Amino acid sequence: MPASCPSGLDIGFATLSYLQVAFLGVVQGITELLPISSTAHMRIVPAVLGWKDPGSAFSAAMQLAALMAVVSYFWRDVREVVFGSVSAVSRRDFNDRSFRLAVAIILATIPIVVGGLALAPILNACDSPLRSLNVIGASCLVMAVLLAAAELSCKHRRSVGEMRLRDALVVGIAQVGALIPGVSRSGSTLTAALFMNFKREEAARFSFLLGLPAIAGAGLKELLTLHHAHIPAEAWSLLLFGIAVASVSAFVAIWGLMRFLERFSTWPFVAYRAGLGIFLLVGVNMGLLH
Repeated sequence: MPASCPSGLDIGFATLSYLQVAFLGVVQGITELLPISSTAHMRIVPAVLGWKDPGSAFSAAMQLAALMAVVSYFWRDVREVVFGSVSAVSRRDFNDRSFRLAVAIILATIPIVVGGLALAPILNACDSPLRSLNVIGASCLVMAVLLAAAELSCKHRRSVGEMRLRDALVVGIAQVGALIPGVSRSGSTLTAALFMNFKREEAARFSFLLGLPAIAGAGLKELLTLHHAHIPAEAWSLLLFGIAVASVSAFVAIWGLMRFLERFSTWPFVAYRAGLGIFLLVGVNMGLLH
């Protein structure tokens, strides 16, 4: 079995240099929190540059960078949800806003936990068919169409404070789609929230808060999987270095996206995703990308 694939686990990142991992860390940090799919870019960038695919384990573990960025940027919201809901339970005030939001996040996380456990053997396998550039290209095009439809149909009136459990479940089910490379976790949840008529910046805010349990779970699970695979110390060093770089770029990405959505629509992301999907499908089928 190849050194980059111990026990069937793809750890292609272990063959890369620190400079390459730093570059991928910047790309991962930015694309993880923008609605353009970090997994897609983790496949596209190495393919275009002729590097080894870093593997799904790298992408999943690197989500811990996004976790740190979201918690630090939305610390007030996170603190309110955690401590506010605990206080509400102690008071038996189950109509408390913080408690209801906490329940909504938990409810919306259940679908991706079930889906993630079911698809883990396929997603983490070496040369997983779901990580093919054709699949990613098609996913980008589908999400471009859905995000465009959301922009055309939504009213942009609601805030996170108006979140109902039904809304949360719909967004949570949409989050399952992010298990398919190219869909994007932030893209799928943002699109679903827009269909529920949330304001763009409020849809993004809920998308980030909703993603915390899923991101933390996926990242920590991947670290445990890598630990059990007994990967070399150098691979751990590369991974931790990449997470550090990605956490900084992820924070910048959140800051930029929130300010962008306060003033503009998501049409630039629609155009980018459509162009990316076409580029991938044409490139692969013409033999320009492998």
